[in-house]
Amino acid sequence: MNTKVEHEERRRQIAEALLRIADTQGLQSASMRAVAAEAGVSLRLVQYYFETKEGLLLDALARLGAQLQDRMARWITAAGSPPTPRALVTAVLACILPTDAESRRIARTYTAYYALVLNDPAALEKHGTGQADVLESFLAKQLRAAQQDGTLSPARDPEITAAGLAAMVNGLGQSVLGGQRDGETALAILTHHLDELFTSSS
Repeated sequence: MNTKVEHEERRRQIAEALLRIADTQGLQSASMRAVAAEAGVSLRLVQYYFETKEGLLLDALARLGAQLQDRMARWITAAGSPPTPRALVTAVLACILPTDAESRRIARTYTAYYALVLNDPAALEKHGTGQADVLESFLAKQLRAAQQDGTLSPARDPEITAAGLAAMVNGLGQSVLGGQRDGETALAILTHHLDELFTSSS
C-alpha cells in the first residue's frame, strides 16, 4: 500500500468512526478522544489527520453524502433505462426514507448533523442547506421534464413543488425515526402524494 492510499485509508477509518458515533450517540458525544477510541487509534493520530474537529466533521459529512449518492444511484438504476421523470423523483425520494437498515443509519446520522448546526449559527450559515438545495434543484429539473412530457400539470411551479416534496420526505423520515409510523407506511404516503401529483395535464 503506497503512502497516499494509506493516508486516505486512515482518514476514512477515522471519519467512519465519527459517523458511527453520530448514528448511535449523536455528535455531542463525538469528541476527538471518543473518535480515536472508536477508530482504535491514538488521539494523536486523529489530530495528525484532522487538525480541527470541524475539519473532521466536514470530512465525515462529505463521506456520508457520498454514501447517500451511491444509494440514490442504485435506486435510479433500478428505476429503468431510461427512467421517466416520475421514476427518477420516486427513486430519489423513496431511497431517502428510512425503510431499511442502510437508510435508517443515513437518516439518523444526518439528523445528528442537523441538531449540531441548529445550535451553531455559524455552521448553519456555512453548511446548513447545501445538500438540501442540490436535492430540490434535482427534483425541480425532473418536474419540469414531467411538464414537458405531459405527466405533470403546467400549472405546477416546479421549484415550489420540489421544495414541498423534499420537506414532506424529511418530515416522513423524522416520523419514522421517532416511531410514529413505520417505513412501509411512510413509503405508502409518499406514493399516494406522487400519484396525485403526476397526472395528465388535461
